[in-house]
Amino acid sequence: MGGIPLRGELGERARDILAGRAEPVPARDAATVVLLREDPRQGVEVYLLRRTASMAFAAGACVFPGGSVDPRDADQALAWAGPPPAEWARAFRTSEGTARGLVCAAVRETFEESGVLLAGPSAREVVADTTGDDWEADRLALIDRSLSFTDFLAKRSLVLRADLLRPWGHWITPVAEPRRFDTRFFVAALPPGQRTRDVGGEADKVIWVRPADALDQARRGLIRLMPPTYRTLREVSAHPAVAGVLAAEREIVSYMPGIAEVDGEMRIVLDDDYGPGVG
Repeated sequence: MGGIPLRGELGERARDILAGRAEPVPARDAATVVLLREDPRQGVEVYLLRRTASMAFAAGACVFPGGSVDPRDADQALAWAGPPPAEWARAFRTSEGTARGLVCAAVRETFEESGVLLAGPSAREVVADTTGDDWEADRLALIDRSLSFTDFLAKRSLVLRADLLRPWGHWITPVAEPRRFDTRFFVAALPPGQRTRDVGGEADKVIWVRPADALDQARRGLIRLMPPTYRTLREVSAHPAVAGVLAAEREIVSYMPGIAEVDGEMRIVLDDDYGPGVG
Protein backbone atom coordinates (compact mmCIF):
# COMPACT_ATOMS: atom_id res chain seq x y z
CA MET A 1 0.00 0.00 0.00
CA GLY A 2 1.46 3.36 -1.05
CA GLY A 3 -0.11 6.76 -0.64
CA ILE A 4 0.92 10.20 0.50
CA PRO A 5 2.71 10.52 3.88
CA LEU A 6 1.08 12.65 6.58
CA ARG A 7 3.82 13.97 8.81
CA GLY A 8 4.03 16.12 11.92
CA GLU A 9 0.79 17.61 13.26
CA LEU A 10 -1.16 16.38 10.24
CA GLY A 11 -0.06 12.81 10.89
CA GLU A 12 -1.01 13.06 14.57
CA ARG A 13 -4.38 14.52 13.64
CA ALA A 14 -4.98 11.63 11.23
CA ARG A 15 -4.10 9.14 13.96
CA ASP A 16 -6.49 10.85 16.41
CA ILE A 17 -9.33 10.79 13.85
CA LEU A 18 -8.81 7.09 13.18
CA ALA A 19 -8.83 6.42 16.90
CA GLY A 20 -11.99 8.49 17.44
CA ARG A 21 -10.21 11.11 19.54
CA ALA A 22 -10.89 13.92 17.03
CA GLU A 23 -13.66 14.81 14.59
CA PRO A 24 -13.08 15.70 10.93
CA VAL A 25 -13.67 19.31 9.90
CA PRO A 26 -16.86 19.64 7.78
CA ALA A 27 -16.15 19.89 4.06
CA ARG A 28 -17.21 23.13 2.37
CA ASP A 29 -18.95 23.06 -1.02
CA ALA A 30 -16.59 24.16 -3.78
CA ALA A 31 -16.35 24.16 -7.57
CA THR A 32 -13.41 23.94 -9.94
CA VAL A 33 -13.27 24.33 -13.72
CA VAL A 34 -10.96 22.59 -16.17
CA LEU A 35 -10.60 25.34 -18.75
CA LEU A 36 -9.75 23.94 -22.20
CA ARG A 37 -8.49 25.27 -25.50
CA GLU A 38 -7.29 23.61 -28.69
CA ASP A 39 -3.93 24.46 -30.19
CA PRO A 40 -3.57 23.57 -33.92
CA ARG A 41 -0.20 21.92 -33.25
CA GLN A 42 -0.40 20.84 -29.61
CA GLY A 43 -4.01 19.66 -29.46
CA VAL A 44 -5.98 19.98 -26.20
CA GLU A 45 -4.44 22.26 -23.57
CA VAL A 46 -5.60 23.01 -20.03
CA TYR A 47 -5.14 26.09 -17.87
CA LEU A 48 -3.24 25.56 -14.60
CA LEU A 49 -2.34 27.93 -11.78
CA ARG A 50 0.47 27.34 -9.30
CA ARG A 51 -0.78 28.31 -5.86
CA THR A 52 1.52 30.54 -3.85
CA ALA A 53 3.63 28.98 -1.11
CA SER A 54 1.79 31.05 1.51
CA MET A 55 -1.64 29.53 0.80
CA ALA A 56 -3.22 27.55 3.63
CA PHE A 57 -4.48 24.85 1.26
CA ALA A 58 -2.52 23.12 -1.54
CA ALA A 59 0.41 25.54 -1.28
CA GLY A 60 2.74 25.23 -4.28
CA ALA A 61 0.46 22.83 -6.17
CA CYS A 62 -0.71 23.37 -9.74
CA VAL A 63 -4.51 23.45 -9.80
CA PHE A 64 -7.47 24.42 -11.97
CA PRO A 65 -9.36 27.65 -11.25
CA GLY A 66 -11.88 27.19 -8.45
CA GLY A 67 -12.88 27.88 -4.89
CA SER A 68 -15.57 27.75 -2.24
CA VAL A 69 -19.22 28.48 -2.86
CA ASP A 70 -20.29 31.92 -1.62
CA PRO A 71 -23.74 31.75 0.06
CA ARG A 72 -24.87 34.43 -2.41
CA ASP A 73 -24.04 32.11 -5.32
CA ALA A 74 -27.39 30.37 -4.78
CA ASP A 75 -29.31 33.63 -5.34
CA GLN A 76 -32.53 32.88 -7.23
CA ALA A 77 -32.36 36.30 -8.88
CA LEU A 78 -29.17 35.48 -10.79
CA ALA A 79 -29.68 35.65 -14.58
CA TRP A 80 -29.28 32.10 -15.90
CA ALA A 81 -29.22 30.45 -19.34
CA GLY A 82 -28.74 26.78 -20.10
CA PRO A 83 -29.47 23.58 -18.16
CA PRO A 84 -31.47 24.46 -15.04
CA PRO A 85 -30.24 23.75 -11.50
CA ALA A 86 -32.43 20.62 -11.35
CA GLU A 87 -30.39 19.07 -14.17
CA TRP A 88 -27.10 19.86 -12.43
CA ALA A 89 -28.54 18.51 -9.18
CA ARG A 90 -29.21 15.17 -10.87
CA ALA A 91 -25.72 15.05 -12.37
CA PHE A 92 -23.98 15.79 -9.08
CA ARG A 93 -26.52 13.99 -6.85
CA THR A 94 -27.23 17.03 -4.70
CA SER A 95 -30.02 19.52 -4.00
CA GLU A 96 -31.11 22.15 -6.51
CA GLY A 97 -29.99 24.94 -4.20
CA THR A 98 -26.52 23.45 -3.83
CA ALA A 99 -26.34 22.81 -7.58
CA ARG A 100 -27.23 26.43 -8.34
CA GLY A 101 -24.48 27.61 -6.01
CA LEU A 102 -21.93 25.22 -7.52
CA VAL A 103 -22.56 26.34 -11.10
CA CYS A 104 -22.45 30.00 -10.11
CA ALA A 105 -19.26 29.46 -8.09
CA ALA A 106 -17.68 27.68 -11.06
CA VAL A 107 -18.30 30.65 -13.36
CA ARG A 108 -17.43 33.27 -10.74
CA GLU A 109 -14.19 31.60 -9.64
CA THR A 110 -13.08 31.09 -13.24
CA PHE A 111 -13.47 34.81 -13.86
CA GLU A 112 -11.74 35.72 -10.60
CA GLU A 113 -8.74 33.45 -11.23
CA SER A 114 -8.31 33.63 -15.00
CA GLY A 115 -10.25 36.63 -16.32
CA VAL A 116 -12.41 34.30 -18.43
CA LEU A 117 -16.17 34.85 -18.10
CA LEU A 118 -18.70 32.19 -19.10
CA ALA A 119 -21.54 34.67 -19.52
CA GLY A 120 -23.04 36.82 -22.25
CA PRO A 121 -25.67 39.42 -23.11
CA SER A 122 -28.09 36.64 -24.15
CA ALA A 123 -28.51 32.87 -24.01
CA ARG A 124 -26.80 32.59 -27.41
CA GLU A 125 -23.93 35.05 -26.90
CA VAL A 126 -20.78 35.14 -24.80
CA VAL A 127 -18.68 38.09 -23.74
CA ALA A 128 -15.86 38.58 -26.26
CA ASP A 129 -13.44 40.60 -24.14
CA THR A 130 -12.98 41.01 -20.39
CA THR A 131 -9.89 43.20 -20.41
CA GLY A 132 -9.86 46.81 -19.27
CA ASP A 133 -9.83 48.73 -16.00
CA ASP A 134 -13.59 48.46 -15.44
CA TRP A 135 -13.52 44.67 -15.73
CA GLU A 136 -10.53 44.49 -13.42
CA ALA A 137 -12.29 46.65 -10.82
CA ASP A 138 -15.27 44.29 -10.88
CA ARG A 139 -13.04 41.22 -10.66
CA LEU A 140 -11.32 42.58 -7.55
CA ALA A 141 -14.69 43.50 -6.01
CA LEU A 142 -15.87 39.92 -6.54
CA ILE A 143 -12.72 38.60 -4.87
CA ASP A 144 -13.10 40.78 -1.76
CA ARG A 145 -16.84 39.93 -1.73
CA SER A 146 -17.91 43.58 -1.85
CA LEU A 147 -19.80 42.68 -5.05
CA SER A 148 -22.01 39.61 -5.47
CA PHE A 149 -21.94 37.69 -8.71
CA THR A 150 -25.67 38.32 -9.17
CA ASP A 151 -25.16 42.09 -8.94
CA PHE A 152 -22.09 41.91 -11.19
CA LEU A 153 -24.09 40.21 -13.96
CA ALA A 154 -27.09 42.50 -13.45
CA LYS A 155 -25.13 45.73 -13.74
CA ARG A 156 -23.63 44.52 -17.03
CA SER A 157 -26.91 43.02 -18.32
CA LEU A 158 -25.33 39.57 -18.62
CA VAL A 159 -26.64 36.05 -18.11
CA LEU A 160 -24.65 33.11 -16.75
CA ARG A 161 -24.12 30.55 -19.54
CA ALA A 162 -24.56 27.23 -17.74
CA ASP A 163 -24.63 25.51 -21.15
CA LEU A 164 -20.90 26.23 -21.57
CA LEU A 165 -20.09 23.94 -18.63
CA ARG A 166 -20.15 20.16 -18.37
CA PRO A 167 -20.04 18.06 -15.16
CA TRP A 168 -16.84 16.04 -14.80
CA GLY A 169 -16.06 14.79 -11.29
CA HIS A 170 -16.54 14.97 -7.52
CA TRP A 171 -13.74 14.88 -4.96
CA ILE A 172 -13.90 15.31 -1.18
CA THR A 173 -10.81 16.25 0.84
CA PRO A 174 -9.55 13.45 3.15
CA VAL A 175 -10.82 13.63 6.73
CA ALA A 176 -7.39 14.36 8.20
CA GLU A 177 -6.99 17.74 6.50
CA PRO A 178 -7.70 20.83 8.63
CA ARG A 179 -9.28 22.54 5.58
CA ARG A 180 -11.70 20.35 3.66
CA PHE A 181 -13.69 20.85 0.47
CA ASP A 182 -16.53 18.98 -1.19
CA THR A 183 -15.58 19.87 -4.75
CA ARG A 184 -17.45 19.32 -7.99
CA PHE A 185 -15.34 19.44 -11.14
CA PHE A 186 -16.56 21.02 -14.39
CA VAL A 187 -15.01 21.29 -17.86
CA ALA A 188 -15.46 24.25 -20.22
CA ALA A 189 -13.91 25.54 -23.43
CA LEU A 190 -12.23 28.95 -23.59
CA PRO A 191 -14.86 31.19 -25.29
CA PRO A 192 -13.92 32.64 -28.71
CA GLY A 193 -12.24 36.03 -28.40
CA GLN A 194 -11.47 35.71 -24.70
CA ARG A 195 -8.02 35.06 -23.32
CA THR A 196 -6.68 34.17 -19.93
CA ARG A 197 -4.46 36.58 -18.09
CA ASP A 198 -2.16 36.26 -15.11
CA VAL A 199 -4.34 38.01 -12.57
CA GLY A 200 -2.14 37.28 -9.57
CA GLY A 201 -3.48 36.84 -6.05
CA GLU A 202 -3.56 33.17 -5.06
CA ALA A 203 -1.27 32.06 -7.93
CA ASP A 204 2.35 32.93 -8.67
CA LYS A 205 2.40 31.28 -12.11
CA VAL A 206 -0.15 30.32 -14.77
CA ILE A 207 0.33 28.10 -17.82
CA TRP A 208 -1.50 26.50 -20.71
CA VAL A 209 -0.20 22.96 -21.04
CA ARG A 210 -1.08 19.65 -22.70
CA PRO A 211 -2.51 17.28 -20.06
CA ALA A 212 0.05 14.61 -20.95
CA ASP A 213 2.89 17.12 -20.55
CA ALA A 214 1.61 18.23 -17.13
CA LEU A 215 1.49 14.60 -16.02
CA ASP A 216 5.04 14.06 -17.28
CA GLN A 217 6.28 17.17 -15.46
CA ALA A 218 4.69 15.88 -12.25
CA ARG A 219 6.34 12.49 -12.63
CA ARG A 220 9.70 14.22 -13.13
CA GLY A 221 9.17 16.36 -10.03
CA LEU A 222 8.99 19.65 -11.95
CA ILE A 223 5.49 20.49 -10.74
CA ARG A 224 3.27 19.22 -7.93
CA LEU A 225 -0.23 17.95 -8.58
CA MET A 226 -2.87 16.93 -6.08
CA PRO A 227 -4.50 13.54 -6.77
CA PRO A 228 -7.79 15.02 -8.11
CA THR A 229 -5.84 17.21 -10.54
CA TYR A 230 -3.62 14.32 -11.59
CA ARG A 231 -6.53 11.99 -12.29
CA THR A 232 -8.55 14.67 -14.09
CA LEU A 233 -5.59 15.49 -16.34
CA ARG A 234 -5.19 11.80 -17.11
CA GLU A 235 -8.88 11.50 -18.00
CA VAL A 236 -8.84 14.60 -20.21
CA SER A 237 -5.64 13.45 -21.95
CA ALA A 238 -7.59 10.54 -23.46
CA HIS A 239 -9.42 12.98 -25.76
CA PRO A 240 -7.62 14.41 -28.82
CA ALA A 241 -10.02 17.35 -29.20
CA VAL A 242 -11.88 19.75 -26.91
CA ALA A 243 -15.17 18.69 -28.49
CA GLY A 244 -14.50 15.13 -27.36
CA VAL A 245 -13.96 16.25 -23.76
CA LEU A 246 -17.19 18.24 -23.74
CA ALA A 247 -19.15 15.37 -25.33
CA ALA A 248 -17.84 12.70 -22.94
CA GLU A 249 -20.55 10.79 -21.09
CA ARG A 250 -19.71 11.06 -17.41
CA GLU A 251 -21.27 9.32 -14.45
CA ILE A 252 -20.24 11.43 -11.49
CA VAL A 253 -18.83 9.23 -8.74
CA SER A 254 -17.87 10.74 -5.39
CA TYR A 255 -14.29 10.02 -4.37
CA MET A 256 -12.63 10.70 -1.01
CA PRO A 257 -9.14 9.27 -0.39
CA GLY A 258 -8.90 7.40 2.91
CA ILE A 259 -6.30 7.51 5.67
CA ALA A 260 -4.42 4.56 7.14
CA GLU A 261 -1.34 3.73 9.17
CA VAL A 262 1.30 2.04 7.02
CA ASP A 263 4.49 0.77 8.69
CA GLY A 264 3.98 3.17 11.59
CA GLU A 265 3.36 6.19 9.32
CA MET A 266 0.02 7.83 8.66
CA ARG A 267 -0.78 8.12 4.97
CA ILE A 268 -3.51 9.28 2.60
CA VAL A 269 -4.50 6.08 0.82
CA LEU A 270 -5.02 6.23 -2.94
CA ASP A 271 -6.37 3.67 -5.37
CA ASP A 272 -3.96 4.67 -8.16
CA ASP A 273 -0.22 4.81 -8.69
CA TYR A 274 0.10 8.58 -8.99
CA GLY A 275 3.89 8.65 -8.96
CA PRO A 276 6.24 11.40 -7.80
CA GLY A 277 5.12 15.01 -7.81
CA VAL A 278 1.67 14.15 -6.45
CA GLY A 279 0.58 15.09 -2.98
